[in-house]
Amino acid sequence: MSRILQSRTAPAQRVEESAPLKVNPHLELMARWLDDAIPIPGTPWRIGLDGIIGLFPVVGDLATALSGLVVLAEAQRLGVPWHQQAAIIRNYLIDTLIGAIPILGDLFDFAFKANRYSLQILQRHVEAANRRRAERENSY
Repeated sequence: MSRILQSRTAPAQRVEESAPLKVNPHLELMARWLDDAIPIPGTPWRIGLDGIIGLFPVVGDLATALSGLVVLAEAQRLGVPWHQQAAIIRNYLIDTLIGAIPILGDLFDFAFKANRYSLQILQRHVEAANRRRAERENSY
């Protein structure tokens, strides 16, 4: 029987040591909708609902902060190191603080992809952790 690593959040959220880590696919969907859902015709650019929601004062900034908390909870579940969690927090702070500036912040919300950047941090961590785990298993 494999050992089970206890999560700090809830007993139901456990990561088995022998199973490969995987980012919750709902986060990938959330990042796509919030950052890249709508293509701009005639350009290679895409915008997401984060920029549209950001047009509404306070509501948009709260939505950004809440999505950041969801990503941060996943980072903790996956055992992401503190410095990478700090980078995730930085992404959402930048998005929230600059996004709160009228007009300039709205344009910034369309361009800055905090969810996508933070998801990339999680994916890099998962790939590295799974690679280290495979190397350990192959060395025995």
